[in-house]
Amino acid sequence: MVNKRWGYWLFFVALFLAPFYLTEFRLSLLGKFLCFAIVAVGISLIWGYTGILSLGHGVYFGLGAYCMAMYLKLEASRGHLPDFMEWSSVRELPWFWKPFAHPVVAVIAAIVLPALLAALLSYFTFKNRIQGVYFSLLSQAVVVVFVTLFIGKQEWTGGTNGLTNFSTVFGFSLSSPLTQIVLYWLTAAVLALIFVMTRRLTTGRLGKVLIAIRDAENRVRFLGFNPTVYKVFVYSLSAAFAGVAGALFVLQVGLISPEMMGIIPSIEMVLWAAVGGRHSLMGAIMGAIVMNTAKSFLSENYPDLWLLLLGALFVVVVLFVPKGLAGIYESLAAVRIKEKRGHEREARVDVS
Repeated sequence: MVNKRWGYWLFFVALFLAPFYLTEFRLSLLGKFLCFAIVAVGISLIWGYTGILSLGHGVYFGLGAYCMAMYLKLEASRGHLPDFMEWSSVRELPWFWKPFAHPVVAVIAAIVLPALLAALLSYFTFKNRIQGVYFSLLSQAVVVVFVTLFIGKQEWTGGTNGLTNFSTVFGFSLSSPLTQIVLYWLTAAVLALIFVMTRRLTTGRLGKVLIAIRDAENRVRFLGFNPTVYKVFVYSLSAAFAGVAGALFVLQVGLISPEMMGIIPSIEMVLWAAVGGRHSLMGAIMGAIVMNTAKSFLSENYPDLWLLLLGALFVVVVLFVPKGLAGIYESLAAVRIKEKRGHEREARVDVS
């Protein structure tokens, strides 16, 4: 079996070299999938390691995306009101739009706003020991509230159409192939950074506490730890990851709408981690890439059946590979170790 660390290196090197062997269209798809992979890492962190099943991460993804989209929309408007505001008879730019004229504010807001919302939600729920399916339902309720708000406030958010028609980012044309390649590399670099940071976090003392909270929260509390603090921190961190992914998604796709932050996308995010292996950070990344690649392939080649085929793929993985794609690697590694120990035992018997 390939050493895990070498496997990680090879994977990320292959990602960074993708512009040299993929077409422009396939590269843009892969860039979008890498944004989803960033979200999947956050889902794995809270679900696989801490036992928090969130079905509302689409909101954090959408908030990050809207923060970046507001900056892009103002840059495309060149000092005028955004087009959808003129159509809604808005006379003046709303006060909360004005700070987003600065790209630094937009980037910071894309990280901080989702994290603050997640901290607020998680503090009051975890402090009152609301968990399990009740927390999952609560997270979905937040999705419904935000999607309804974003659709209803068309004069501020663009309504169901969302924000689109961007032209430049930091003065560079978004339609330029070179800009798209740079944005792809930026996305791959952010994914690599988040993976390394999260791996260090989960393999250290904090990771052990998170796993202990997942397996026996009351025992952790009895030992003197405060699980609420750890759960609020890790949930807010995963929301920040989703916000970063949303900001990068808008830069590459050029569109964000309330539909992309709804309940269905939120559940899809959980499926990526489930298929890849929720207990494995790399498994979550692979799950996001494999599931979205399958979705793209099946919709291109079987436009009438792709939803059924994608559902069947998910059912097969859940039934026959309950630990996800990462579980296949772990099973093969376990067999390899068992064979190696068997050979060593036979060698010792021969010597004696």
